[in-house]
Amino acid sequence: MRGVVFDGKQVQVVDDLTVREPGPGEVLVAISAAGLCHSDLSVVDGTIPFPVPVVLGHEGAGLVEAVGAGVSHVAPGDHVALSTLASCGTCAECDRGRPTMCRRAIGRPQQPFARGDRTVYQFASNSAFAERTVVKAVQAVRIPKDIPLRAAALIGCGVLTGVGAVLNRARVDRGDSVVVIGTGGIGLNVLQGARIAGALRIVAVDANPAKEAAARQFGATDFLTSTDGVRDILPTGADHVFECVGRVELIRQAVDLLDRHGQAVLLGVPGADAEASFLVSSMFLDKAILGCRYGSSRPQRDVPLYAELYRQGRLLLDELVTATYPVEDFEKARADAEAGRVARAVLTF
Repeated sequence: MRGVVFDGKQVQVVDDLTVREPGPGEVLVAISAAGLCHSDLSVVDGTIPFPVPVVLGHEGAGLVEAVGAGVSHVAPGDHVALSTLASCGTCAECDRGRPTMCRRAIGRPQQPFARGDRTVYQFASNSAFAERTVVKAVQAVRIPKDIPLRAAALIGCGVLTGVGAVLNRARVDRGDSVVVIGTGGIGLNVLQGARIAGALRIVAVDANPAKEAAARQFGATDFLTSTDGVRDILPTGADHVFECVGRVELIRQAVDLLDRHGQAVLLGVPGADAEASFLVSSMFLDKAILGCRYGSSRPQRDVPLYAELYRQGRLLLDELVTATYPVEDFEKARADAEAGRVARAVLTF
């Protein structure tokens, strides 16, 4: 079968990939569509260290082909969106409703794929850039069949991360002020999360002025090409600032833009050894810096919620898919994504 494999030096679209059958508590999914996320590119450029060879992709949707023993919540033929959380469901964090903190869901790469006699790693417990993948049952979330799979694919990472950061981690409230630094795939979802939450002023910041129309479509009330003008709009600062780029100087700006009791939420991913600084004295008015993993999501709850918001026209998904590419055109999709020509490139099988 076809898949996108990174061997540590180059990315190739191969056609000799195989995947094992699902074991107990697992699901085999035929991927229909998968979003190309910045995290996939970060594996290629070394920002996210990962063992190789690896099948890339972690934002996908498709049809259930087979289920292992003990799986009852999905069945062959069901449409599913995939999450990256291979959580155990039984530890203290899972029991508290915090599967993003499950230690069994972090840093345990499996090797369900093979090319010939060599095993191949699975990225983010998912590997959606393959015609078929095997995931833990908890990662497969059933969705209504009237939702286009190319739109549903984006729920599994961009929406869970961006909208989730607003609703679950920051808990933005009605009337709050929000600044979003970076309006790529994650930033646009933060914008629409803030709109859904009822934020009164939503300021989008992006160095590319061509992104203004999309930012406003997703919920921005104001658009700036740098943070310099934020204080003109919000003189006392913002209740929430989301950094969606992953640059340490922008993290510092996010902290500096906070109002009293404000919180900076970090979503961008800088290098693993990156360090950021801030004035300690500036934090004593109950300000906070929050890390955020995967939107603090509970996928089996959140994915159906976002799917229903989409059906009601309140959550935008089709507008995120600015271009689709057959998987054989991965390099073109990658180039367009890296150049910022698309909000989200979607690979199709």
